[in-house]
Formats: sequence, structure tokens, C-alpha cells
Amino acid sequence: MWLLLSITRGHVPVSIVTYCANAVADWMRSNRLQLNRDMTVFMWCATVRRQHSLPTVGPLIGSSTVTPSSAVRDLGVYIDTGLTMQSHVRQTVSRCFAVLRQLRTVRRQVPTSVFRSLIVALVLSRLDYCNSVLFGLPANVLIQRLQSV
Repeated sequence: MWLLLSITRGHVPVSIVTYCANAVADWMRSNRLQLNRDMTVFMWCATVRRQHSLPTVGPLIGSSTVTPSSAVRDLGVYIDTGLTMQSHVRQTVSRCFAVLRQLRTVRRQVPTSVFRSLIVALVLSRLDYCNSVLFGLPANVLIQRLQSV
């Protein structure tokens, strides 16, 4: 379940988030959908300067409290609390290098054209997937890490 609340000033009382999350859970129940509380992830988003003022507890959904996470994954894109995309870049680079290490073992057994096709299919496709979420990032260490692959 994703729940997005935008607050411009001050901080959000956990009770408001709890009320909204339970309203979504009630709506799901009335439409014969079931909320999997074990798979529910909650994240507070704020700038780096405001993260210290965020609550350390999450909303109470039903009878269980959802603990806030520092990053969430949706459709393969990792989003962190500061919206800096550091966790997404870290995961993408890590997975690409893991695939490259696996491909290194078969490099001598397959023709060069097949090896290039494997790299395009298994590595470059990971770099290209959802790369539009990286638009506007400053050309700093994050972009350099992706280019290192």
C-alpha cells in the first residue's frame, strides 16, 4: 500500500497518517481487497535538514504498527527518504556488477557477438530501466557510479 501525504509546514501528527491508512484499509476491505500488513512499508520523506524532526514511529494500521523505513521499492525503483535516489543507484550498480561477474565466467565459451548480446540484455537493460527517475540529478558521484558500470 502506498499512502502519500504532502505537508508543507510543520510536522504531521502520526494520528493523521494512522487515520488515512486505516481509511484506505477500510476502503480495500469494502471492495473485497485485503491489505497485507506484513508487506506494508511506510516512509517519512523530508529534506536532509528536516529529517531529524520526523517522528520515529509509523502509523498504526489495524492492530499493528508499521515502522518507518529509510527506503522503499516500487516497480524496481528504490526511493529514499531524502528523494536523493542514492539507494536506487547503489542497488542498480550492485546488481549490474554482480551480473558482470557472472558473465565473466562464460566469456571465453561464447562468441563475441553472443557475449555482447548478453551484456545488452542483462546489464544495459538494468541501467536503462526507469532511468527517467534520475532526470535532474546533479552530475556528481551518483551519475559517475552509474557510468562506471
